[in-house]
Amino acid sequence: MSLGRLISLVSLLVAISLGTLSDVPHTHAPISLDSYRVLTADFHVHSFPLSWGTLAPWDTVLEARHDGLDVIAMTPHNHVWVAYIGRWFSERIGGPTVLIGEEVVTPRYHLLAIGIHDEIGWRQSAAGAINEVHRQGGVAIAAHPRKFYWPAYDAAALSKLDGAEIQHPLIYATTRGYSEVQQFFDRAQLAAIGDSDYHGTGPMGICRTFIFAHDNSEGAILDAIRTHHTVAIDRDGRAYGDPALIALMRNVDLAQLNPSFVNPEWMTRASAACGLLGLLALFLFGEI
Repeated sequence: MSLGRLISLVSLLVAISLGTLSDVPHTHAPISLDSYRVLTADFHVHSFPLSWGTLAPWDTVLEARHDGLDVIAMTPHNHVWVAYIGRWFSERIGGPTVLIGEEVVTPRYHLLAIGIHDEIGWRQSAAGAINEVHRQGGVAIAAHPRKFYWPAYDAAALSKLDGAEIQHPLIYATTRGYSEVQQFFDRAQLAAIGDSDYHGTGPMGICRTFIFAHDNSEGAILDAIRTHHTVAIDRDGRAYGDPALIALMRNVDLAQLNPSFVNPEWMTRASAACGLLGLLALFLFGEI
């Protein structure tokens, strides 16, 4: 066997092995604190088609269950029909609670409309969109509120907004992004939200919201957001949300509720590196 072929086969075998070992389904028993049930949620999830997602709605639901999430909101860009498919499928397999949502995408702001039933038009002000969300019985969350989007969230919009993403993958990519979402969160009394902005790659729920609700029904979850009964915790252990609920969270092993705190990331990265090495060897040496 040539050296090139040996490198290719060994690298690909190691990549598959490490990828399999690191890809373990995560589940947790129901957790109760005080009079609340603590739910893990991700309110910013995209699926194929028409939303830059790579997974079908049913695969997205399976991934949410795999990552130990109790609740997801499926938020396609400027439409809602994909979310209905995801909810229908999840109800039939006993999967997570799926909320109908939409990411209202405009050149001036991005807004998560959660718990709605009809599409929210994007050709309107942020305050107008939030009014429509509330008219449908939903909640409105500012999505990745970088400084560029701040002008759209004027006093009228901020007074109506229910929550804001204080945890989002962008905070791990740029210090400036982390600072900007923190500053936005401090501008008003808002529910602390952690979301992964999942598009089919990376772990869903890497940023997640801990919901303090009375049960896992849609109504109880939306009420928890409206009353700011949420907590978001970053990987450094810094928590955002109601101080009393944060204190209750100290009694919980976060590894039960967020596997990203304990996932063997070195395995995932090593798997990807070995896979790339194996493919590169195939390309360079033309061996298989």
